[in-house]
Amino acid sequence: MTLQTIADKVGVSRMTVSNAFSRPDQLSADLRRTILEAAAELGYVGPDPSARALARGTTGAIGLLLTAWVGEALRDPIAASFFGAIAEELSPTGYAVALLPGEKAARDIPLDGAVVYACGGESAALGWLVRRKLPLVFVDLDPIPGYPSILLDERTGSRLAAEHVLGLGHRRIAFFTWGNRDRGALADGRDAGSDYVSRARVAGAVEALDAVGVLPTAYEIADNLDHLAADGARALLAGPDRPTAVLCFSDRMAAALLDAAAEAGLRVPQDLSVVGWDDSPLASLTRPTLTTLRQDLTVKGRAAARTLLAGIEGTRTGTVPDATRTVLPVELVVRESTGPAPRD
Repeated sequence: MTLQTIADKVGVSRMTVSNAFSRPDQLSADLRRTILEAAAELGYVGPDPSARALARGTTGAIGLLLTAWVGEALRDPIAASFFGAIAEELSPTGYAVALLPGEKAARDIPLDGAVVYACGGESAALGWLVRRKLPLVFVDLDPIPGYPSILLDERTGSRLAAEHVLGLGHRRIAFFTWGNRDRGALADGRDAGSDYVSRARVAGAVEALDAVGVLPTAYEIADNLDHLAADGARALLAGPDRPTAVLCFSDRMAAALLDAAAEAGLRVPQDLSVVGWDDSPLASLTRPTLTTLRQDLTVKGRAAARTLLAGIEGTRTGTVPDATRTVLPVELVVRESTGPAPRD
């Protein structure tokens, strides 16, 4: 059974049949469906992947390098929405997405390029991708020089959040963040954070707080995970000088803080104002609903995919990769979890 057999049955060229399997964006949906139905009727399952990769000089797959265990990453609605946007942008091209949970996968899986998502530069898996000289695009982290990146305007977002609670009269303000270290309570919140995202968000908020002479405190957990956020939120509110406003660096952490406040008998926003980050579906489901910073995950995922495809094409044609830094805007969404500072 060959491509020509199918072409003869449908009445099209062999190249058209090949495109139905390898370049579906080149055909109308109806023609591709007709070709695939004919192939199925004849018992043809498609070109041999190894032979096709050798002939085309491409694997037909891009990698997605994760920091977290894959199961945890897929349970995170923010990560899942981002992955979905990448898959949608790649769908017309025929590229498959391979999740790279660790060093072995990054070293061994055939790839044309990879998206590096919130992964620290010390990652052994990232080291293998670099040594393989693959086209890469970095998302939510500072890239290695010479590679493109897709970033949020973290500093502006956090500055907007800080200005919001300052405008409501709050002066006892804390950050609830992560930093790859489990450092707990920090008397000087300006020292919080240790990765690109957390440090940028601290810096943006500090710009606004410094302008009015407010020194933030902070509580730092090791990662943006539910059980760590729950324990950290309780500890943050148990201190002797409880904040009246907390800037959380994810909606998951903000939701944990709402739960801890309820356990402690605190009313939100009368006793405590809470700001999240992401505007995930969770932000509209909490009670009260969350004031948060909105990022457009569809735009971010599609931008990452397009940037990587451009890098792959540049590698094929021998052009110098474009190391453009794309910075996407964020928006403050005010809901019910923030209000005027309580009177002492």
